[in-house]
Amino acid sequence: MHNFENWLSALEAKHFEDLTFPEVARALRALSSTYVERRSRLTTGAALSGAGKRAAFALFYGPLHYLLVREITLAIGFRAARFATLLDLGCGTGAAGAAWAHTLPNLPAIVGFDVNSWALSEASRTYRAFGVAARTRLGDIATIAWPASPAAHLAAFTLNELGDAPRERVLQRLVERGQRGDIVLVVEPVAGFVAPWWNRWRDIFEAAGGRAADWRFSIELPPIVTKLDRAAGLNHRTLTGRSLWFG
Repeated sequence: MHNFENWLSALEAKHFEDLTFPEVARALRALSSTYVERRSRLTTGAALSGAGKRAAFALFYGPLHYLLVREITLAIGFRAARFATLLDLGCGTGAAGAAWAHTLPNLPAIVGFDVNSWALSEASRTYRAFGVAARTRLGDIATIAWPASPAAHLAAFTLNELGDAPRERVLQRLVERGQRGDIVLVVEPVAGFVAPWWNRWRDIFEAAGGRAADWRFSIELPPIVTKLDRAAGLNHRTLTGRSLWFG
């Protein structure tokens, strides 16, 4: 956890240099409202509009995504997997990709994709903080070329923010890669309204030889995440998620 703690300390120093804790907590409440009540705005980049929301995303959702993806990959048993390249699709701040990489015996090189240049800048810092060789690419994961197989593919908390047509294209590409023998992992929240397409794609993954699961983990959260959780009136004492995977 040494890398994780150092990464989080650096995030606190960076984002609290210009913002106060009440400002970040207020932005987190607004960000949470966007995810729950104003989901139609996600495709326009509303989640990362403004310094406050970006700080809240980096300091709160980034660590939560790291911890959840770490636990899921360990529970699935990917630790024994060996692959040279990990495609972090819709990478955000890079937390989920770094989490998976650090459960493996040999660190893969990461290629992080996102449509947001600020997110890619943060992801580069995250990958460096965890000692992972990485490069980033600005572009739409539904249409941009992906590096050739063999590779591992991660789409964590990103497909629910895409429009219907782009999401269908990404999911189909993931199924094709999985059937080809690549490792694929999709992670999303358990709330049905976030991913109303989930059950249909679970059936498609399973029919193609993949697997699906829902997860619950009781994890001690870092102090800053706990403090923001309480200040924003949220409750993440138990981390939950659902996954689809090949491999």
